[in-house]
Amino acid sequence: MGVELRQLRCLVALNDAGTFTDAAIDLNMSQAAVSRNVAALEETLGVRLVQRTTRSVRLTPAGERTVRHARQALSVLELLERDARTGRNSIRIGYAWSALGKHTVEFQRRWAAAFPNIELLLVRTNSSTAGLAEGRSDFAILRRVPDTAAYDVVLVGLEKRYCAMAADDPLAAKRSVSLAQVAGRPLALDARTGSTGLDLWPDGERPRHVVQIDDIDDWLTVIGSGRARGISAESTAHQYRRRGVVYRPVRDAPPVPVYLAWSRTDPPRERTEVIGLLAGLYA
Repeated sequence: MGVELRQLRCLVALNDAGTFTDAAIDLNMSQAAVSRNVAALEETLGVRLVQRTTRSVRLTPAGERTVRHARQALSVLELLERDARTGRNSIRIGYAWSALGKHTVEFQRRWAAAFPNIELLLVRTNSSTAGLAEGRSDFAILRRVPDTAAYDVVLVGLEKRYCAMAADDPLAAKRSVSLAQVAGRPLALDARTGSTGLDLWPDGERPRHVVQIDDIDDWLTVIGSGRARGISAESTAHQYRRRGVVYRPVRDAPPVPVYLAWSRTDPPRERTEVIGLLAGLYA
């Protein structure tokens, strides 16, 4: 037997919800069914994906890697189903970590009013171009300028920076934190798709240790375990709430730029209107 989509959905739901019970509620399935599907996936792949105890559930390193691949597979399937079901024109806007945070719902509403005949698809793609290079998106929401001249990039807004930390971190009791305080512990850093680098700190004041991670799931796992702190855009703090992780604003950090990017050789014709919608949200 090969890997089944329902098995991947159960593993992703378990990762997001944190318990079999909550994952079952999210999927409208029984707890036993979720457990069977995860166990069947482990058997098919031949690796342990989940560490189970009487009180907690935690993904193994193999489980974290499988979740990343599962999200990509489910995202592609969702696009296929939508295209087949709707038969309408669509625009895909990719993002690597978070879409537009608190502005996402309002953007979707404004899009429906501005483009009633074009379906908006927000697609999470963990790449430095948020799916542009892979052909998975028509536009990309980026928080750093890509290292290529193949794309046009426009600044559409700014976001505050937040520090993510374990709930029992000494800084969690504070209403805001400084860069110097954050640097007191290792920093979880995604050098490829993240919005923060060590150049955020002056020379001589940077965190001494860095924990390299690959995407938002790794980032949250490392931070929730207390191994490191992280700094990201306000949209991340809004979109990714996880048990055991808290966010505090960084009062002395510059804001995170938010860019809209698209292919220079094949620009979408809606780019002027999309820029206007996004800039209006951040104004």
